[in-house]
Amino acid sequence: MLEKIKETVAFINSKISKSPYIGIILGSGIGDLANEIDTEVKIPYDSIPNFPVSTVAGHDGQLIFGKLNGVDIVAMQGRFHYYEGYSMQEVTLPVRVLKLLGISYLFVSNASGGVNPKFEVGDIMFITDHINLMPNPLIGSNIAEHGPRFVDMSEPYDSRLLSIAKRIARHQNINYQTGVYAAVTGPTYETPAEYKYIHTLGADAVGMSTVPEVIVARHMSLPVFAVSVISDLGVEGKIIEISHQEVIEAVARVTPKLITLIKNIVTEV
Repeated sequence: MLEKIKETVAFINSKISKSPYIGIILGSGIGDLANEIDTEVKIPYDSIPNFPVSTVAGHDGQLIFGKLNGVDIVAMQGRFHYYEGYSMQEVTLPVRVLKLLGISYLFVSNASGGVNPKFEVGDIMFITDHINLMPNPLIGSNIAEHGPRFVDMSEPYDSRLLSIAKRIARHQNINYQTGVYAAVTGPTYETPAEYKYIHTLGADAVGMSTVPEVIVARHMSLPVFAVSVISDLGVEGKIIEISHQEVIEAVARVTPKLITLIKNIVTEV
């Protein structure tokens, strides 16, 4: 795996002229942030050695290098999921690649189902912690030059980045929630009993991504900020049939606020 990572990094470095400062993973329906980037280089995933290919609607499948509010960034327009049949090492390979390309911070976004009764569809939730109900991506041989065998997770989401996000949200009059994100394998949406179970565990929202990427980022000492858009509700009395298209549409309604938020955080960081 280490040789594959190095091969991928060498290929991408041959296509770009400078290292990005911030990496951004754009989740379901949030790819519109790419339109705000002063793009310098686009690299389709299917042209990158050892890179997986996104198979999910709403994930365009390319790396975008450029500037966002004057800051050098790289954006993943589309991510990879365990339920697509990739191994956890393949799902998280891009995070290791971004770190070796030079990023100092990782921003992650997703859509999720809200299990907190106080949440509503369209809420923006800053993730403060997580519960991992997926296979751990660090199972297997440890890459010692990337990080330790046993990884401290006392602060998976960077407190300084969270403070900046909260302050900017208040200044921009953007309402937000904070909460714990539970990660499950998917690809089925949860049953009512599963929603109840996940909330009982202590989660406020549930989704099928993000946590493996965060674990690998922390393995490599990479500070993380993560935000989730509540696209449906897993609350008793509010559970309705949901489709992926409806998830994308729910996220699209708050995307402008999310773009404003991320652009301002990027500038301040």
